[in-house]
Amino acid sequence: MTDRIELTGLRAHGRHGVYDFERANGQEFVVDAVLELDLRPAARSDDVRDTVHYGELAERLVEVITGEPVNLIETLADRLIEVCLTDPRVTGVTVTVHKPEAPVPHAFTDVAVTMCRRRTR
Repeated sequence: MTDRIELTGLRAHGRHGVYDFERANGQEFVVDAVLELDLRPAARSDDVRDTVHYGELAERLVEVITGEPVNLIETLADRLIEVCLTDPRVTGVTVTVHKPEAPVPHAFTDVAVTMCRRRTR
């Protein structure tokens, strides 16, 4: 399957991190999600019900980002993957969580974790 829906640069304020100040102040997280699924039904019908509604997906992902804090962005990425896999049409998903304001004592552009999962049948 080579069909994909890509949602990149989704931004939301979360309170994830291992340090107390990260939980207290929070910071911006940026998420990229790539969903693998067969898009032929949607292309043929021209009906949003035959695909993953990326606006609704974005809302659900933001709920996770702004929701219950976790220590690691690996845990956050795993939770986001679970949201993406709730739609049975999704056969695989890749999620990248960027933490551009991570407490790193050196100049850097980004810290990110990427996780990939395939649906097990």
